[in-house]
Amino acid sequence: MTIERYLRMIAGAFILFSLAMAKIHSSYWLLFTAFIGINLFQSGFTNWCPMMTILEKMGISSCEK
Repeated sequence: MTIERYLRMIAGAFILFSLAMAKIHSSYWLLFTAFIGINLFQSGFTNWCPMMTILEKMGISSCEK
């Protein structure tokens, strides 16, 4: 699997987790959802995402290489 697929799966899992926590625990968890959305939005312009850096350090390869 490539880093891009891992990134999409992790972002999706984080969003689903934060939505569930907002429903179960506190609506403040929606701030985490907003953070993920903002990060995905800015990565579309800058082509940089902190999670991709972490995944690269874990040795996961990109489809661009």
